[in-house]
Amino acid sequence: MKAHWKVLVGGAAVVLAGCTAMPGGVSDEEVAATIKASFAEKGIAKLDRLDQSDMQKQCSAYSGKEIPASVKESIEKAALAAVEYPADGKYLGDWKEGEKVAQSGRGLQYNDTAKTVAGGNCYACHQLTKEEISYGNLGPSLYNYGKLRGDSDAIVKYTWARIWNSHAFAACNHMPRFGAAGILTEKQIKDVMALLLDPKSPVNK
Repeated sequence: MKAHWKVLVGGAAVVLAGCTAMPGGVSDEEVAATIKASFAEKGIAKLDRLDQSDMQKQCSAYSGKEIPASVKESIEKAALAAVEYPADGKYLGDWKEGEKVAQSGRGLQYNDTAKTVAGGNCYACHQLTKEEISYGNLGPSLYNYGKLRGDSDAIVKYTWARIWNSHAFAACNHMPRFGAAGILTEKQIKDVMALLLDPKSPVNK
């Protein structure tokens, strides 16, 4: 997926860029050129995926180091300000469709097409339901998410913003920017919201 690809590339850039601190080290420009020379465009995967946003550049600069409070605050403030909330004011869709999004890891890969519907691959990092026993633990368990947190306006908007761009609350974390990076559509995000917050969803059983 595009967001995952950029994280991996960003990490590689930081490793190589570490040489710049050493006598006779290479420049950032040489690092970028070396990385681009190592990849070739294939299908819908183009070299522009190697281009980092300002936020990604800042996060790469502090990889392996503590991010200064001022930088962290700046990244989070900018990410939150750019969140796009539903124009119709409706945040919850169909949790059954949300489960499909959470289970799917398809989309934005070189062997996909522009018409391939992307998934969220949520189970790769989170537990969501007790029925699904194959899930990752890179992120926190989301089982009983709505049951534990409720459905106040504050929680609903927080959840939406967290899915849209998680950097709004935790700068330089590893969660994909599902809305900001165009991975999921507004409808898909609404469906995932329902999966997390609808009392009828298996997440809350």
